[in-house]
Amino acid sequence: MTPGGTPGAPGVVVVTGVSRYLGAHVAARLAADPRIERVIGVDPSEPAAEFTDLLDRVERVRVDAGSLGGLLADLDVDAVVHLALVTAPDQQHGGRAAMKEQNVIGTMQLLAACQRAPRLRKLVVRSSTAAYGASFRDPAVFTEETEPREVPRGGFGRDILDIEGYVRGFRRRRPDVTATVLRFAPFIGSTADTTLTRYFSQPVVPTVFGRDPRLQFLHFDDALEVLHRSIVEDHPGTYNVAGPGVLSLSQAIRRAGRVAVPVLEPGLSGAVAFARNLGFGRYGLDQVDLFVHGRVVDTTRLEREYGFTPRSTAAAFDDFIRAHHGGVVVTRDQLAVAEHLVLEGIRQVRAAVRESS
Repeated sequence: MTPGGTPGAPGVVVVTGVSRYLGAHVAARLAADPRIERVIGVDPSEPAAEFTDLLDRVERVRVDAGSLGGLLADLDVDAVVHLALVTAPDQQHGGRAAMKEQNVIGTMQLLAACQRAPRLRKLVVRSSTAAYGASFRDPAVFTEETEPREVPRGGFGRDILDIEGYVRGFRRRRPDVTATVLRFAPFIGSTADTTLTRYFSQPVVPTVFGRDPRLQFLHFDDALEVLHRSIVEDHPGTYNVAGPGVLSLSQAIRRAGRVAVPVLEPGLSGAVAFARNLGFGRYGLDQVDLFVHGRVVDTTRLEREYGFTPRSTAAAFDDFIRAHHGGVVVTRDQLAVAEHLVLEGIRQVRAAVRESS
């Protein structure tokens, strides 16, 4: 019998990144599982007030993931869930340098601590389908064995490649530990607040002229389910985690009842910067490339090994729409911005046609 009293279920679990939405909900869900004895949330920041009640059964330690050191051994930790990743740079908190410090250096230090934890027998690491990048050379569907055709332009995608490389090294050094890497598609759903949901919540949505990429989403509740099963069950290996099926960008925008603003590809970054100035969130090259080229992954391995199929991409997106319907009103100023961007796009297209003739 295992420390948690159930085959596969650990007794003591450490969850990193509990000051954020995903980490807080994963920790709370594990703490509610009677098969698990203790859940310890690790984060250098105090959780937001909205998570206080959620985390009432979670023991919290204010330290960053890279500084755990002997804490894992002292606590007799059986499992670690690493969720403390930054998906986009925040200029107010150190920008790209701070993002890489937390994602790459923090993970490397965490894995070093895990290597020295004698009782550790399970490691679950949050990854992303951003590891595959997004370019015009991509295959129609990525499997877990597909190598990216080129290094991702965005910092998050490059960080993910580094993180997965460190996990492969950890597996070689600690073959006794069940290591699970979950490549999540972008989260969406009624409760998710992400770069993606903010993109589709804009009254006017910048798109690339002549492009209609295929997209996959993952409902946030299904991400929680897969993470939970990864802890209480044994699923070694790397898994794509996404909702079956696809939506084209144009279909998603129509379903959301938004206005698409097509611009030439070189102008997309400018349009995104303008949207950022309007307060619609942060966008990096990872997100821009996704909205240009799209990305679709195969989830056969997940469905076979976990016996679980997430709700479809369309169903996850519809849940997001129901929760946010009518939440954003297009103001007169925003319509003027949309008209300006459309006219500017038309001028760019005409100029390009004249130059090519």
